[in-house]
Amino acid sequence: MAAKKPEFEQSLARLEEIVRHLEKGDLPLSESLCLFEEGTGLLASCGKMLDEAEQKVVKLRKGPDRAPIESDFEGEE
Repeated sequence: MAAKKPEFEQSLARLEEIVRHLEKGDLPLSESLCLFEEGTGLLASCGKMLDEAEQKVVKLRKGPDRAPIESDFEGEE
């Protein structure tokens, strides 16, 4: 079974932790580079998760019988 992907919130928390460490400026260069690489990977992962979530967003509107109709969020004009 494949390992479960980290949730957005966990990835974001780790990214914030990395930023705090890097902003201190007291890490050796090699460790800073490793954290930077991890951070860029997390940033890409979070961006992908946000893009996927955005694609799932739907807008509800009322139909002729006043029942909600789902339509794509991007379909709004």
